[in-house]
Amino acid sequence: MSKVKYYYDSETLSYRKIETKRGRKIGYALVYIASVVLGSVLLMILFLNTAFETPKEKILKRELTQMKLQYNLLNKKIKQAQEVLKNLEERDNNIYRLYFEANPIPEEQRKAGFGGVNRYEDLYRYENADLLISTTKDLEKLQKRMIVHSKSLDEIAILAEDKEKFLSSIPAIQPVTNEDLTRMASGYGWRNDPFTKARKMHWGMDFTAPRGTPVYASGDGVVVRADNSSSGFGKHIRIDHGYGYVSLYAHLSRYNVRKGRKVKRGDLIGFVGSTGRSQAPHLHYEIRKNGEKINPINFYYGNLSAAEFEQLLKNAEKQNQSLD
Repeated sequence: MSKVKYYYDSETLSYRKIETKRGRKIGYALVYIASVVLGSVLLMILFLNTAFETPKEKILKRELTQMKLQYNLLNKKIKQAQEVLKNLEERDNNIYRLYFEANPIPEEQRKAGFGGVNRYEDLYRYENADLLISTTKDLEKLQKRMIVHSKSLDEIAILAEDKEKFLSSIPAIQPVTNEDLTRMASGYGWRNDPFTKARKMHWGMDFTAPRGTPVYASGDGVVVRADNSSSGFGKHIRIDHGYGYVSLYAHLSRYNVRKGRKVKRGDLIGFVGSTGRSQAPHLHYEIRKNGEKINPINFYYGNLSAAEFEQLLKNAEKQNQSLD
């Protein structure tokens, strides 16, 4: 029941009841109803927004979940790639670069980051910015390490090619085959001179073989001399193998190459003879490194077995007489 309100009438000196007009009552009622309805609508909207999702919101939420899953999978793949790359880097430093005598690449150079301005500033405005930035950083570091490793492999490939050329150029086979060889007459060292009988340094190895026996290049190179104008050697050939190595083949009966000819290891270059200062048909063979004469016995790993090399070594050590 609504309260009855009164007012004081100064003329009659008494209290009178306040009478509310009908139109005003209706207006008050409408305002009240409108307030209730509006409040209810607002509460319903708020409830719907918090308790229910629109189809578009559901799609966006699902896409966000999928994106997180894909980034997590991507991070796992990055970690796996980093482990594989780490193994390759270790082999690169400890095997390949070591074998080809190249300096290892420091760890800090392989894993160097990116300095300077903030490269990820644009990513901070996205939701899950930490995940995006972390993944981007890992990808860029992995890319940098791959670039460094790729350049290292390019360098190793060049070194390997040069190493292969070096190994094929070094005098590494016996210039006369064992099938054609009568005997190894004299080795490198002090020997008796066949003409003066005095002790004299013998700078090469003498291989006794019949006249006309084939003589082969002991390594790749270029023929720099094929003449008989050097004292004592008679008809002889010199091959420049590069890397400071030169091989010499003396007392030949004839040549099979000319000056300037490129030869490969095992190519037929001449034939055994006894020209020049020679006592009997044989091949005098020398190797020089940077102008110094060195023992050829150390350069027969290319075509001799261990047993054959051991026998050759014993024969070379005999203090006998040379043939030139």
